[in-house]
Amino acid sequence: MSSPSIQLWPCRIFCLICAGFLAASCSPLTNLTEAAANNQIMLVREQPPSFGYQRLTSQALVHPDLGVFVTRRGLPDFLAETGNDDRRYFILYYLDRRKAYACRTRSGNPEAVEFSGPYPITKREFQVLDTFRRDPTHQPGKF
Repeated sequence: MSSPSIQLWPCRIFCLICAGFLAASCSPLTNLTEAAANNQIMLVREQPPSFGYQRLTSQALVHPDLGVFVTRRGLPDFLAETGNDDRRYFILYYLDRRKAYACRTRSGNPEAVEFSGPYPITKREFQVLDTFRRDPTHQPGKF
């Protein structure tokens, strides 16, 4: 009679293989999502969940400092995102406070995020973003 640990061995191997396939299959989706968010200003709305909300929550999982920041200050109205090979950059817009915060991942430690601000939102930025917030079919233009 074989021991229980020997009987579980094929199951563990199968689970590891499945986990590998899942991780590999998610990578193209992550790259597509990042490409869709790159150089974009996105509305952050919890209900129904906007792309900006989904992107912010996923980035908060990758960058825990961002999650702590949003938990303390609340959801921003808009998220702007861009990046290069080794860093991601975010701007969180809080329209009611007329303030924005800039964030960037640290070089060499991509999970950590550095914050700066608050910065005042200009009158023109506020007008464009507020119009889009009220009517999401009206895409924001260039600033």
